[in-house]
Amino acid sequence: MSETAKWYVVHTYSGYENKVAQTILKVVDNRKFNELIPEVRVPTELVTEVTDANKTKEVERKVFPGYVLVKMILTDESWYIVRNTRGVTGFVGPASKPVPLSEKEVAALGVERGRTVEVTFKVGDSVKISAGAMEGFIGEVKSINTDEMTVEVAVSMFGRETLATLEISQVSRTDAY
Repeated sequence: MSETAKWYVVHTYSGYENKVAQTILKVVDNRKFNELIPEVRVPTELVTEVTDANKTKEVERKVFPGYVLVKMILTDESWYIVRNTRGVTGFVGPASKPVPLSEKEVAALGVERGRTVEVTFKVGDSVKISAGAMEGFIGEVKSINTDEMTVEVAVSMFGRETLATLEISQVSRTDAY
């Protein structure tokens, strides 16, 4: 097939995102449709929660509850597989007609992990958190993992140092501490 696979957004019942993704992948595997539907993702992020006892814990949260991203070549077969998966309510688009995400949207969502990212900070640098639960906090870079596209930042919270694992795109270098 000469056509390239594009990302589509599928609407699901809330709480069924992982089940829908697993079911689609299982059907694709069983029917040998790996070229039609090469990837299925449920975008998640790691969030540090502070409990009532001033303890922190890392929790994985869905970025878009009720939605699954599917990379596929749109054919009658691929549409049928996804549309008739238990828990799927339809594709996102006018009249439930699948509309692929633009390159700009895919980049903004951070779906394509194969891209290269320029890291403008190093271990020991002071960074400002620009997204997530700790937005606005300033912390010190403790480690950088370019494979996972994450950075571990130590933030002073309630007089204690708290480690937060964030996506590289969620922090920016700052010169003032």
